[in-house]
Amino acid sequence: MKTLKENRTISFLIVGAVYILATVLGIVLYKLLPFDWWLNLLLADVFATILTFIFSLIFDNASVYDPYWSVQPIVISTAFAFGKSLNLLSVLLLVAIWLWGIRLTANWAYTFGNLTCQDWRYTMLKEKTGAFYPIINFVGIHMVPTVVVYFCTLPAVYAIVFDKAFHWISIIFFAQVLVAVTLQTISDVQMHKYRKKRTTPFIRVGLWKYSRHPNYFGEILMWWSVGLMVVGTDFGLWYLLVGAVLNTLLFLFVSVPMADGRQSRKEGFAQYKKETRVFLPIKK
Repeated sequence: MKTLKENRTISFLIVGAVYILATVLGIVLYKLLPFDWWLNLLLADVFATILTFIFSLIFDNASVYDPYWSVQPIVISTAFAFGKSLNLLSVLLLVAIWLWGIRLTANWAYTFGNLTCQDWRYTMLKEKTGAFYPIINFVGIHMVPTVVVYFCTLPAVYAIVFDKAFHWISIIFFAQVLVAVTLQTISDVQMHKYRKKRTTPFIRVGLWKYSRHPNYFGEILMWWSVGLMVVGTDFGLWYLLVGAVLNTLLFLFVSVPMADGRQSRKEGFAQYKKETRVFLPIKK
């Protein structure tokens, strides 16, 4: 097992196989379950996550779940669009999700070492929670993100299922998607370059000169934009923005505090924090 986990190519193949199995399970369950489409989708998504969780236990690595965040929306939206005659709104939503998903999955693949490498946050949680880690792993690392991204993807799926008509205002929010994906791509490239040298305690170039988390800002902007592309066509669908709200709260109260907490161990963090915004990459 150790030899397999240390081989990067085999690790990629294993993760790929896990996600193929999860996708097949999700599709089969969706078709078999007798409930409304949205509940069938949620339950199928949950069980696909449980399958991924089982493999994370087998390989003793919670990062088996990491690609789920970016793969889940692509699979779900494309599955609902398959075989349908799509209008312009549905096409734009699919393009938005595919652009975002490809970028994020590519970034994961670039940083993925092998199955012995686990996200530092999971390791930290394991050390801090001890015997309670299995619960934290299942609920916090796996299930909560799945539910959040499910609700983030729901507006696009709703628009495809009910063939919501295109409205010109959706173009504005689609443009925001392009901005979000561009911000994330640039911030990723700048971070990768910084990590190769690490000549300073904190990255202070490009978007990171003024923002501590420009990549998180892009993620938040992405899902507000997708939600508003749909809600902008019918304000009666305001409840579909719950995903964007949950996603924002997740970053504000979980991701940012964890990242800043780790950075705060470095000398000079207080000054760095004083000089940079949390999200917006503009001078403070």
